[in-house]
Amino acid sequence: MPITLRPTTLADGRELIYFDDADTTLDPNAERSVDRRTLDPRPETARMRQDVLTGEWVSIAANRQNRVFLPPADQDPLSPQTDANPSEIPALYDVAVFENRSPSFGPGLEHPDAPAGLADLREIGFERSLASVGRCEVVCFSPEHDGSFGSQSVSRARTIIEAWAQRTDALSRMPGIEQVFVFENRGQEIGVTLPHPHGQIYAYPFITPRTTTLLRSIAAVGREFFERILETEQAGPRVLARTEHFTAFVPFAARWPLEIHLLPHRHVPDLAGLTAEEKDDLAPLYRRLLRALDAVYDSPTPYIAAWHQAPVNEARDAVRLMLQVTSPRRAADKLKYLAGSEAAMGAFIGDVTPEAQAQVLRDALARVDAAEVGAGAGAATPTQKADEQ
Repeated sequence: MPITLRPTTLADGRELIYFDDADTTLDPNAERSVDRRTLDPRPETARMRQDVLTGEWVSIAANRQNRVFLPPADQDPLSPQTDANPSEIPALYDVAVFENRSPSFGPGLEHPDAPAGLADLREIGFERSLASVGRCEVVCFSPEHDGSFGSQSVSRARTIIEAWAQRTDALSRMPGIEQVFVFENRGQEIGVTLPHPHGQIYAYPFITPRTTTLLRSIAAVGREFFERILETEQAGPRVLARTEHFTAFVPFAARWPLEIHLLPHRHVPDLAGLTAEEKDDLAPLYRRLLRALDAVYDSPTPYIAAWHQAPVNEARDAVRLMLQVTSPRRAADKLKYLAGSEAAMGAFIGDVTPEAQAQVLRDALARVDAAEVGAGAGAATPTQKADEQ
């Protein structure tokens, strides 16, 4: 049975989409519960202000001050609703995606004071302010209160990737959207306020500063930029895993104590551009990489998993989909904090060589594989047959 989409709406009109696993245990003929809560109206669309020093846009979303912070398990807003817990999701689910109740961008997609296009956004002036149009969505990986992407089954990982791809495509078609960002924050050390396994998707009304910097590098090197990165890393000592469609590696100039990059072998601008075969290959590989992060130490590793995608309307043939996973954990009981050089000047100082970091992660991957074989998971998945160095 294929992965199934079931769209509906919440009580205040926000969009909610259920994604059922290909091997779901949910009744495919059962009606999903209706959200019968009485909710306040949605907040006004946020405002963004331009930093005249850099030209960057900063969204000022005061509504986020009142969002839920580390609730008890029986009041988890991402668990299925019960009589005692009026959560955001009315019914039992496999994967669920819904509009954020306290968005950093939006909730409006069109506004009389919205940006007039990229040329308008790139102009620099004093005290410029525009409507922060856009969309913010929450992606729930499981109805369970605890976990992360890495704790899900391969089938569930494939469903989540399908949800990311579908939402990237849908959001990219919305008016005023210039870039779509899929990410997962994991761990209180990162600043996570909900332990429930979930990620987020931001649809921005501008091209982000990180991608703007990338575009300058591509312009300097040439359109073969990502091909050269892939060729260089595949020939070097920092490869972690290689499958038919993807290569994972520690980058040459890793900023963080633990950092993993992943590239597809062909040019594809975003998750929506992946083929079914590539998604099938990605699900066990990505899951395995995140499990390796947790196997480095005796407790779960905090991280940010960031899917860098091409802008919606520019450089589609130059910017390749890329995963970057970073963790500030530099020892079992130590974190890397961004202080003067990193936070104030953006000049990072590495705590460990990328080559040593790659060996630590390869050792962790070996432990993950051995544990899965010992647990009866078997070793015959495409990812576990990966060509490792």
